Amino acid sequence: MNLHPLFKPKTMAVIGVSLVNDLQPANVIFNKNNNRYPVQAYPINPKGGLLHDEIVYGRVSEVPEKIDFAVIATRAELVPDIVTDCIETGVGSAAVISGGFSEIGRHDLQDRLVSIARDADFPFIGPNCLGVYIPAHMDTFFLPIERMVFPSAGNVSFVSQSGGILVDQMIKFKEEGVGLAKAVSIGNKALIREIDFLAYLADDPQTKVIVFYIEGFGEDEGRNFVQAAHTCPKPIIVLKSGKTPAGGKAVSSHTASLAGDYESFFAALSQHGIVIAHNELELVAFCEALSSYQKPIGTNIGIVTGSGGHGALAVDACYYNGLTVPSLHSDLQNEIRDNLSPSSRDIASTGNPIDLTGSGIDDDFVSTTRLLSTRDDIDCIMVLLLPYLPGISTDLGARLSAVYQQYGKPIVAYVPHVEKYQMLIEGFEFNGVPVSPSIEGTVFMAKSLRRNKL
Repeated sequence: MNLHPLFKPKTMAVIGVSLVNDLQPANVIFNKNNNRYPVQAYPINPKGGLLHDEIVYGRVSEVPEKIDFAVIATRAELVPDIVTDCIETGVGSAAVISGGFSEIGRHDLQDRLVSIARDADFPFIGPNCLGVYIPAHMDTFFLPIERMVFPSAGNVSFVSQSGGILVDQMIKFKEEGVGLAKAVSIGNKALIREIDFLAYLADDPQTKVIVFYIEGFGEDEGRNFVQAAHTCPKPIIVLKSGKTPAGGKAVSSHTASLAGDYESFFAALSQHGIVIAHNELELVAFCEALSSYQKPIGTNIGIVTGSGGHGALAVDACYYNGLTVPSLHSDLQNEIRDNLSPSSRDIASTGNPIDLTGSGIDDDFVSTTRLLSTRDDIDCIMVLLLPYLPGISTDLGARLSAVYQQYGKPIVAYVPHVEKYQMLIEGFEFNGVPVSPSIEGTVFMAKSLRRNKL
């Protein structure tokens, strides 16, 4: 099944626009694409007419251009006939935004829709979904543009059964500087499912990290997904709900999915090198780290900090997340100390964590990070920065990023996320080094790099 029309359409038909109510989902979708995106959008309503001086066509077959992508936002019972019309007209794909299918028990209507599409090899997303958002190209989410928060364009693609979870994560991506390649809300996933998107995104040059929010699978679907994910060359992150009996019941009422045995699914994912996010905080941290570093690493972490308390918290968090903070050889400790400035040389702790104290300056952080970057027994360097220390400048992020670019040893950083420190944060992020606003998030970033594929 060809998914290219879903992600690279030049033309879009929005079916179900109202001639009198601009708050209708179809109107919101049409207006934002017509006014803000390069895709050519056409409004469809059986009555025809005009909408803001735009011609409204009675059906897809009346549009003078071939339609690559149809967005269907009508009453559920009308959708099968609309899809039939799309197929007969030569439309390339569709997103069925409409709800009212298996999620409320109307399995017969959803089965009819799937049968029509499958017989014609016609790809559609949904029903009961938001569809597709691609930065600077198109947006089928029926959410007012003034209420949306959009992350910058990047290399993370996110496929989600829940539209609400997807939009929330986009907000968090914006806050944390995670760039988005594609966002897909699949709802009931009646036809195109996670495994189909996995196959497409594995070959997508804009995508380096693939994320799934999954509520449940059909029979044998989970096994097939795990096997396909194992062969994917790109990092895959999974956040799954329905971990508890009550959660599984909520999942069933949302998208009519079977939550399944979470512990068995978790074990299968872990065994095949797929990154499991247990919550939203982990998910964002994992996305940020893996968008910068795709190569799996070991568990040994070198910690550089200006505060002993921060270092101690990081060591505890590493322990609980399966990471090791090894002791450093005395020769390396002496070399670190010899390269420190006079202000911190006599008071710094050069074990691991390496505490440069409140007297540490930029050069101390740079020289220490450089020495750790040369060590084969250190897999990742965690830099915990307190930008209010007097010896720290806003140039330090860029200088430490240069160390990563020279040696290739992954660096993850902690910097409080407030406007006052934005230049320091940007010095890291603009140069591909991920930054978390919390110590725990920084540990999560290191944890996500530890992927083991059998």
